[in-house]
Amino acid sequence: MTTMPAAVPLGHVLALAAVLFGLGLAGVLARRNLIFMLVSVEIMLNAAGLAFVAAGAAHDAADGQVMFLFVLATAAAEVSVGLALVMRLRRQTGTLDADAADRLGG
Repeated sequence: MTTMPAAVPLGHVLALAAVLFGLGLAGVLARRNLIFMLVSVEIMLNAAGLAFVAAGAAHDAADGQVMFLFVLATAAAEVSVGLALVMRLRRQTGTLDADAADRLGG
């Protein structure tokens, strides 16, 4: 007879999501490299998705997984638009520094 493994408490998963979100926020605020900033935003989106899935699992509902699909769709759109902007900025300025975007005329 096998026993089911103990579930991870909701508080621990939400704490992990908060730590991941904080690391992503620190990466966005501390770095000036646009690629690193995009990766940090992805970490923040994954932290939000983790929180949705954990809350849905704690309440025995599939709502968290549905919300995670929306988070994934948002992340895919953010990456495609963000990388296109990064490539354009690199071609025009020769750098990936976020401050270089201020020099672009509109």
